Amino acid sequence: MHFKLIVATVSQERTVQVVDAARAAGATGATVIAQARGEGLVRPRTFFGLELDGQRDVVLMLVEQHLARRILERIADVGALDSTDGTGIAFQIDVEDAVGVAHQATTLTERLEDEL
Repeated sequence: MHFKLIVATVSQERTVQVVDAARAAGATGATVIAQARGEGLVRPRTFFGLELDGQRDVVLMLVEQHLARRILERIADVGALDSTDGTGIAFQIDVEDAVGVAHQATTLTERLEDEL
């Protein structure tokens, strides 16, 4: 079984919706790193050095490669990543090897056999 790592940075207000949508599209779990900061094309607005933009969360999901694109597209839709500037980004990375996912292999295999 081959995996992809999906990394998404989303506003804290949308984190729960993004994770729920990813699960509905086939993700079996997620790790959320809270309160990340970043800059895009436009620098964040500040008031006496304090940022006025909300914090971001980084969501990490190790997903089976056949499900990765569908999950990525759902994240983009729910997070409004392509339709609204400054809402975040998401991308996938090939994973060469992973441990600790053997318990998920049976469930994923059954799910993929039904879909493919």
